[in-house]
Amino acid sequence: MTAREEWGEFSKYHAQGIPGAEALAAELDRIIRDTGIRSPIDTRRGLHARLHYLDSPAYRTALKNAGVRPATLRRWQTGKATPSRKSRQRIEKAYRTLRSHNMLRSGALTKRLNRAGAGTRVEIYPVNQTAVRPPHRRDVQQRSLQIRDWHDIVSAWDARDTARLDAAWDDIITDLGSEYDAYAYVSGV
Repeated sequence: MTAREEWGEFSKYHAQGIPGAEALAAELDRIIRDTGIRSPIDTRRGLHARLHYLDSPAYRTALKNAGVRPATLRRWQTGKATPSRKSRQRIEKAYRTLRSHNMLRSGALTKRLNRAGAGTRVEIYPVNQTAVRPPHRRDVQQRSLQIRDWHDIVSAWDARDTARLDAAWDDIITDLGSEYDAYAYVSGV
């Protein structure tokens, strides 16, 4: 049995983890989610900032697609009405979708991750082995490495191409040396 196959059965002894490519995708989702407007949507400042960001024909179309009528949007923008909790969720969804689209289209996410050729340091957390009995535990340490070129990774993530993202993850962990297969499945990135 190869190391890759052995780690493919990491849950045999109750270790917990996910494929590394999936963890990488979740981290990119988090980066997109955590950038942009910081104020929560349920505050006046957060709501107005999102409505201002969404104030263009393309964005109004996105709000309409999210179920917000133009007249309702105008009342919110002028302060004549306050959106319900469900409507705020729709505004947040439209904002997040368009913010993500804009960051990808402009290349801002890739530029941020590449940081003028220096790249971004990534910490890789191995599978969680707390439920594994001691004789079956493997000594796998948290690792970190610098990823200098994010173009293919972001492109695969944006396309939701799991095969390309998995191939990119394999390329990343190969740089970890002889124990790289132990990082095919991780608890997080």
